[in-house]
Amino acid sequence: MKKSFTVLNIRCEGCANTIKKALSSHFGPVEVDLTKEPRIVTVDINSSQDEEKFKEILISLGYPLVDDELSKMAHLGLKTKSIVSCAVGKFTLDKGE
Repeated sequence: MKKSFTVLNIRCEGCANTIKKALSSHFGPVEVDLTKEPRIVTVDINSSQDEEKFKEILISLGYPLVDDELSKMAHLGLKTKSIVSCAVGKFTLDKGE
């Protein structure tokens, strides 16, 4: 079943590229809507385990959900991590990977 999540720290196509690459092997096609703020990520979620895996992957890249309850320090750390993920996404986007 398709499910959409509002996600923080997604700024550009580089971020979207990183997210799509990280999630597609687990969830198939991934949609990242860059026209709305906060950004919307849509994937196929079939169980609560899928949803937990989705959140784990996003957090590992620095992209928490809007409704995640995190401290200010955790948000700052994730924002920094997302900048690195974004740069990697831009690099692989430019390379056509």
